Amino acid sequence: MEFLIPFLPCGRPARTFAPCGKIAFQAGAPCRSILLTGIAITAHTLPLDNAFAALPPAFYTRLMPTPLPAPYFVAASAPAASLIGLDAARLAEPGFVELLSGNAVAERSLPLAAVYSGHQFGVWAGQLGDGRAILLGDIATEHGPMELQLKGAGATPYSRMGDGRAVLRSSIREFLCSEAMAALGIPTSRALSIMGSQQGIMRETVETAAVVTRMAPSFVRFGSFEHWFYRKKPDELKILADYVIDSFYPHLRAAANPYQALLAEVCVRTAHMIAHWQAVGFMHGVMNTDNMSILGLTLDYGPFGFMEAFDTEHICNHTDQQGRYSYANQPQVGHWNCYALGQALLPLIGEVAEAQAALDTYQSAFAEKMNTLLRAKLGLRTQHDDDTQLFDSMFALMQTNHVDFTNFFRTLATLQVDAPEHDTVLRDMFIDRPAFDTWAAQYRTRLRQEHSVDAERQEAMNLVNPKYVLRNYLAQVAIEKAQQHDYTEVATLLEILQKPFDEQPEHQHYAALPPDWASHLEVSCSS
Repeated sequence: MEFLIPFLPCGRPARTFAPCGKIAFQAGAPCRSILLTGIAITAHTLPLDNAFAALPPAFYTRLMPTPLPAPYFVAASAPAASLIGLDAARLAEPGFVELLSGNAVAERSLPLAAVYSGHQFGVWAGQLGDGRAILLGDIATEHGPMELQLKGAGATPYSRMGDGRAVLRSSIREFLCSEAMAALGIPTSRALSIMGSQQGIMRETVETAAVVTRMAPSFVRFGSFEHWFYRKKPDELKILADYVIDSFYPHLRAAANPYQALLAEVCVRTAHMIAHWQAVGFMHGVMNTDNMSILGLTLDYGPFGFMEAFDTEHICNHTDQQGRYSYANQPQVGHWNCYALGQALLPLIGEVAEAQAALDTYQSAFAEKMNTLLRAKLGLRTQHDDDTQLFDSMFALMQTNHVDFTNFFRTLATLQVDAPEHDTVLRDMFIDRPAFDTWAAQYRTRLRQEHSVDAERQEAMNLVNPKYVLRNYLAQVAIEKAQQHDYTEVATLLEILQKPFDEQPEHQHYAALPPDWASHLEVSCSS
């Protein structure tokens, strides 16, 4: 058994999608695309298939969700609902509340929990699996199938010592961030709804239960492949790889080595996803291989955070005492995780050299995407050799002065090429104002090289630099109100975050720096 996985410097082991290539329909069964025809669909008749359930039984356990006592509607996302042809307002109806809390099952649903394994914090953790998630099935859309999964729907055979439940606090965070990331244009799973209950759940303290319905074309993970590799099950490994290729990457069948092509494609998508994270200051918090999507989607929102006072070594996860998943480490960890996937796919790829060639696509893909995103953030229309130096000096200046990440880039759009005397608001973000002046002079020189027009540049920059992100304190305010049965702040935040690039002057205070009390907020793996 040959091993590819490198070591990190710390010494630890180191659709945006193609449409589904073939969507089968049973003879005489209604076409799954009826969701898009305007025909009224009830919770009971939701036109679900379950392509994953067609895999051999070793890949999952069939089971029903555990009913949630007295469920009630908390929130729903209209954009997510529209992806599967539903009106979000209908999700508050009793039938959908029962369905999306796990108390009822649609007639075509084949609920299951999938098995997978993974590396957690760089250490092989063995078998994991859907410990509190149950897949209801998939719905056909114009872009391919979209799976619906209940998170917090009760214990499964993969729960280990867990109770299989989710709490309202973490459910609100995942719901809001999934939809916020989608609005930012970042590849992500989606969140359809939250249903709550007064059932008590023990975490650090007793909290109330909730179920999030999340959606993605597939929830297959890097760890899904690792599971069969480490169990020395090459037949199952091939079945899974063929399922993923045929369902989501059918164009790879024409490659000389489809499994090598799969690894290369996933490396590029992962690199692009993490470049998007870095460009908005997003930190995932738990980049374990079981949390990495085979489709290059941001998956499993837990102790995430958006950068505020810039610090490349910032750790958003209080559990991550060694900083493996710091902001600065995310790109490198993404590459490490791709090596773990490459290791798992090696029996199918055949040669280490071919696997390595696929893995080598990661770094160039990340660098190219990151530079493209940074040019857009700075309003640069052309590419120059000295751009990297401009970017590096900017981040060094932000690091030294701990400038608020989101507000800096949004305000940078107001800079006028020939009027440095109007830089007051920007300069006041920096303790070392002369240092900012020096960098701003370099930036102005670069802008003049391409004859940048202030008004045009500002408009372009405001389309890529958000004014509103899900700061932890904003989520906390919404959570505390929801815990008092007031869900209006969840709805308000959702509305704001779905338009992150708009000025929204009526919501100006949601773009403010965090209050002093927010410095005491901590999120951990239980979040």
